[in-house]
Amino acid sequence: MVVKAPAPAAVRLPSLEQAYEACRAETAQWAKTFYLGTLLMPAAKRRAIWAIYVWCRRTDELMDSVEAQARPVAELAERLDGWEQRTRELFDGQVRDGLDRVMVDTLERYPQSIQPYLDMIEGQRMDLQQHRYANFAELELYCYRVAGTVGLMTQEVMGLDPAYTTAPWSDRPDTSQAAVALGIANQLTNILRDVGEDRGRGRIYLPLDELQRFGVSEAQLMAGTVDDNWRRFMAFQLQRARDWFARSEAGVRWLAPDARWPVWASLRLYRGILDVIEHHGYDVFNKRAYVPTAGKLLDLPLSFVVAQMR
Repeated sequence: MVVKAPAPAAVRLPSLEQAYEACRAETAQWAKTFYLGTLLMPAAKRRAIWAIYVWCRRTDELMDSVEAQARPVAELAERLDGWEQRTRELFDGQVRDGLDRVMVDTLERYPQSIQPYLDMIEGQRMDLQQHRYANFAELELYCYRVAGTVGLMTQEVMGLDPAYTTAPWSDRPDTSQAAVALGIANQLTNILRDVGEDRGRGRIYLPLDELQRFGVSEAQLMAGTVDDNWRRFMAFQLQRARDWFARSEAGVRWLAPDARWPVWASLRLYRGILDVIEHHGYDVFNKRAYVPTAGKLLDLPLSFVVAQMR
């Protein structure tokens, strides 16, 4: 890929090292559990993951930042169109700022398709108009676009164990499907953790037909009612998220050895949020579910042991 020079009027670009450091700092600030897992990777891989994370965060901020939420839908749609065009130019090697610089470097080191990036932007377009999901099929599409795509963006960075290519076909899972499954599992976990926060923005990222099946009305959800119906509903949702994590495990087992431990650590720590929600009695309206730092550190050696097995 040939990097095109920035336009003459562009501000002075940071060095590649400075740009990567900015991505590292942003990842550490906004994705603490995820960041902890990246520290277990070799330098080149973790820097690429930081770059991709920040690109994804920029995409998300087009819709979910405080500033964006005050903007009219038409303006947000224009921003997404502009971001899509800029992404296409980025894959063409055009550099405007530090993030572009590290992304072009990452794409040179780990060539990949533009499609997951365009699909993620399409997920943001869904957020422009769709604030309710009739069923899980609709929600699954949204989860793929805004999070499953991350698995596809990062799979070339992670790499595969050399033994994968010589293993019997029956032992080789579809690693792309597993990567998508992990992204969907993470997004479902986010949704379940953030129900209370999302309702404040008038959004319900839960299947409406399942809410009805468990006897939970939209009014009860908006009021933050935690009763037996809500607990049964949430138990069902948590099990679904755990099932998606389980789907991803077959692929994680075949990752390159230098990526397997950090991905296992991130998977186990993020899945731990579901356990915290359960421990809180499914009250996601008044209690924030997170894994304490001590718990994260204690799980690292366990994740290392699991990562050695296939």
